[in-house]
Amino acid sequence: MTFDLKNKLINADCLEVLRKIPNESFDLIFADPPYNLQLKNELIRPDRTKVSAVNEKWDQFESFKKYDDFTYSWLSECRRILKKDGAIWVIGSYHNIFRVGTLIQNLDFWILNDVIWNKKNPMPNFRGTRFTNAHETLIWASKSEKSKYTFNYQSLKCLNDDLQMRSNWDLPICNGTERLKKNGKKVHSTQKPEALLHRILLATSNKNDFILDPFLGSGTTATVAKKLGRNYYGIEKEKNYFKAAEQRLKNTKVIEDDCLDALKNNRSRPRIPFGSLVELGIIKPGTIIFDNKKKISAKIMVDGSIKHDQTEGSIHKVAAAILGTDSCNGWTYWHYNLNGSVVPIDHLRQRLFNNT
Repeated sequence: MTFDLKNKLINADCLEVLRKIPNESFDLIFADPPYNLQLKNELIRPDRTKVSAVNEKWDQFESFKKYDDFTYSWLSECRRILKKDGAIWVIGSYHNIFRVGTLIQNLDFWILNDVIWNKKNPMPNFRGTRFTNAHETLIWASKSEKSKYTFNYQSLKCLNDDLQMRSNWDLPICNGTERLKKNGKKVHSTQKPEALLHRILLATSNKNDFILDPFLGSGTTATVAKKLGRNYYGIEKEKNYFKAAEQRLKNTKVIEDDCLDALKNNRSRPRIPFGSLVELGIIKPGTIIFDNKKKISAKIMVDGSIKHDQTEGSIHKVAAAILGTDSCNGWTYWHYNLNGSVVPIDHLRQRLFNNT
């Protein structure tokens, strides 16, 4: 029996569908399950208007045990249908995320990070009895400790103005024209912003990967996956959400293909010491290297160290000493002469990368 997983939306119970999917089918899963909010009373604003809270049946469970059993079931299926190097994201609030995290570890997923989504415009605490709940927590886990999961480090660093992306993300909640509405009312009470899924998919998947969302809701995961050139598969039980997601996908256009190539992740490449270039004869002892203005020079020694005046050491330590800093990337600081042109020595490393 063939199972078409490419760019499909399914209107059905997620457990029924998950059990039919073949093993190791998906590269990445994003799950936004019921939070089991346990709301007891209506929420009323100071002006006496009612807050549109999450009070639908799909978020209600008889007990914590019932919720845990449900969570264990869908997480088990998700682990089975993840590829061996696949990963999963699960989002939740204080109501459920700790229970979910326990089960993730019990099922032998390997937690890589927990990420805090700080909401720039959270709903106030109208009763004034607690802190304003201004964040949600995401757990990112690989299928196993040995999984070679995708992490596009360079793309995330570029997205963050050349700073390492941290695990606290400041993003607004879904509002404005992005918020799906029907007759002036929200289609889905917990619609996630596209910016959140854009960051997740950019960080932990590649073009043409297969992405699963077992709780599709209003279709944010599938929408962003389509835009970014990923293959999506979404499951949604509630008919009204499913129809909204289906229409949303029809109105979504893929970003131009030549814009979808992310920066290559240098950290996935093997580490090559400068000394290896000397050993392999790519650059010879005695060669003079210099800064980009050719004002400072150093000589390469037989062991891959370099010597500048009375300073000796690695390409990085000598450059840092010259600049008076704690560290410096010697690959980009030092240059050599290539047919009359001043070229960073990193050019030599790239040649070696391309030949391996």
